Amino acid sequence: MSWSAPVALTGVSLLAASAVTPASVIPESTQQAIGYPTLFLLVLAGALVPVIPTGALVSSAAVVAVHRTAPFSLAMVFVTASLAAFLGDAALYWLGRRGLKSKNGSRWLEAIRSRAPEDRLEQAQEKLAAHGVAVLVLSRLVPAGRIPVMLACLLAEWPMRRFARGNFPACLAWAVTYQLIGILGGSLFDEPWQGVLAAVVLTVLISAVPAVVRRVR
Repeated sequence: MSWSAPVALTGVSLLAASAVTPASVIPESTQQAIGYPTLFLLVLAGALVPVIPTGALVSSAAVVAVHRTAPFSLAMVFVTASLAAFLGDAALYWLGRRGLKSKNGSRWLEAIRSRAPEDRLEQAQEKLAAHGVAVLVLSRLVPAGRIPVMLACLLAEWPMRRFARGNFPACLAWAVTYQLIGILGGSLFDEPWQGVLAAVVLTVLISAVPAVVRRVR
């Protein structure tokens, strides 16, 4: 998974380049034709490889969309990000289920386990048993909460249909949250690259809070 960090940095760099490139050099239609598929692929990859900062990508894309004149840019960012996140989660869950049924497991299942500390997994299992689908819906809004809850669903042997029913609104809420961060950043600064920088810094800080709290404890 060592390739994930360069991929994430490349994605943010592409969005930042789009933010500072004048429309007279690259038409908006061309930027959108490249930007939306790129955002989709990066968020999809981030769902499968849980170390790519997909929240920062969505926020950066929202900043760029705020400064575009084309209609429905923000709506396209929302649809692209939420759909990619949903499909990526579904694919990872399906791979995890295959790993549970396999005698030798799978590297995908091991990757999920390695990203779910034992204490977080126990908390996720307790909350999942008590509150069911509601915990899954909220899991994407909690930094580092998606993988422990997904693993808890796998160990509870939730069928794919039940997982997808709870994960769909979770992905919608996640896309809205990080898009709002990007809209805020894009509205506060006149230059798009400034908004992208602010959005990336904010999303990285939000993601780092749980790790810092656990270390302090």
